[in-house]
Amino acid sequence: MCGMPSAESTQASVHEREPVRPTKEDEVAAAGSELIGGPLGRRALLGSSWWTPVRVIALVAIGMFALGLVQKAPCYNGAWFFGASSQYTHACYSDIPHLYQGRGFADGLVPYFDRLPGDMQYLEYPVLTGVFMEVASWLTPGSGTIQDQEQWYWMVNAGMLMVCASVIAVCVSRTHARRPWDGLLVALAPAVALTATINWDLLAVALTAAAMLMWSRGRSLAFGVLLGLATAAKLYPFLLLGPLMVLCWRAGRWREFGTALGGAIVAWVVVNGPVMLFAFEGWSKFYTFSQERGVDFGSFWLIMAQNSDDPLSTDTVNTLATLLMLVCCAAVAALALTAPRRPRFAQLAFLIVAAFILTNKVYSPQYVLWLVPLAALARPKWRDFLIWQACEVMYFLGIWLYLAYTTSGDAHKGLPTDGYHWAIGLHLLGTLYLCVMVVRDIFMPDRDPVRRSGDDDPSGGVLDGADDVFVLGPAARPRQPVTAQFDGTSVEWGRPGATGGSL
Repeated sequence: MCGMPSAESTQASVHEREPVRPTKEDEVAAAGSELIGGPLGRRALLGSSWWTPVRVIALVAIGMFALGLVQKAPCYNGAWFFGASSQYTHACYSDIPHLYQGRGFADGLVPYFDRLPGDMQYLEYPVLTGVFMEVASWLTPGSGTIQDQEQWYWMVNAGMLMVCASVIAVCVSRTHARRPWDGLLVALAPAVALTATINWDLLAVALTAAAMLMWSRGRSLAFGVLLGLATAAKLYPFLLLGPLMVLCWRAGRWREFGTALGGAIVAWVVVNGPVMLFAFEGWSKFYTFSQERGVDFGSFWLIMAQNSDDPLSTDTVNTLATLLMLVCCAAVAALALTAPRRPRFAQLAFLIVAAFILTNKVYSPQYVLWLVPLAALARPKWRDFLIWQACEVMYFLGIWLYLAYTTSGDAHKGLPTDGYHWAIGLHLLGTLYLCVMVVRDIFMPDRDPVRRSGDDDPSGGVLDGADDVFVLGPAARPRQPVTAQFDGTSVEWGRPGATGGSL
């Protein structure tokens, strides 16, 4: 069960059950609220009608997803099928229609078991994503031209992915019980609308968001099962187990971590085991493809390669990228064990996934979806979130214009290589900026939008308000509590042995 703050641990605890109003604490949210009548009043009857925050956010997420579908209309009506560069000049590219035939779904081939014609011998996606793709193919009418079928396949996938987008928005809204409106960060994120139907990443993101919600409710087994399923759909979710292990180490919650780890392993094996057993070569294609894939779009490795007369080999890049990621993991672990107050789970989850994105040899534009719900939980500040989103939107436009340039022949319509490098740099700087803000919040809890409102770790489940049992560095020494004033509310943190909601 989550620890509850005592009256002695924080003076803000008397307001604990009161929902946090972002228009009161966030200048950008207050300014934006003028479009719908201004900030929420003190006497507003929250939750007294059908229009609860979660329902409003779910509908907003569906509306933004629909706008993203409209943005793909030029491709749906022809650019996917006619002209090499038109799908890039319209910035509406999607893998989904192209892989319907390219990965054997149009011919009824069974993923992982049936060999594909061409260079890609087997489906290069994790098993649960392959199941998602196969189910969509079952729902796609087999009549009409191949173009008709590919259009239907994209629409069926879009409908299934819209459900995933709604699940993500709802889970984020409910993870921080007192901050449901933070889900609007996810629902209104422009990068989500633009990239949601490029690929199938939303499946893994939805499962990860649901796992975070379960952990916040103290349901460690459900968290582990959902995270194992998410890892069976995409590789990155397993990274969350690292920060969770270190946080549970600091709090002495090994039993809960063991339950979560066991649930994740069992869920992953249940999904992958049958395919591993009966079609190992097809199952392993995702992992061998990831290893053999060269430096690709969106990474700083690409900038280095395109500006070098003797670019690094793929094996060398794999080794260096792995070493960089291990350094980042060590840094996150050190941060978790030495910070003046145990970091929030969402903060470290965001940092570790961001580190993977920054050090990886490829950054596809839809990878931003991995970070959006984690960013909304780690740093629910509209200004910083929108700065980061602006950088990601610019990168989204940059990669398609660069591909338009490289596929338009002598016409060179689009963004040349140097311009694309600037777009990559903007993406890297935007992500680093948000990382810096999160790290600052960890070292200075008075700057953390979640903790300054009187909470400890609402996404932490059993970690919320728990005592520390293992701490390194100056944080291990007894010290006087530090107090900060926010809108007349006094919030304390740093008291030795503090429990509950103290910060």
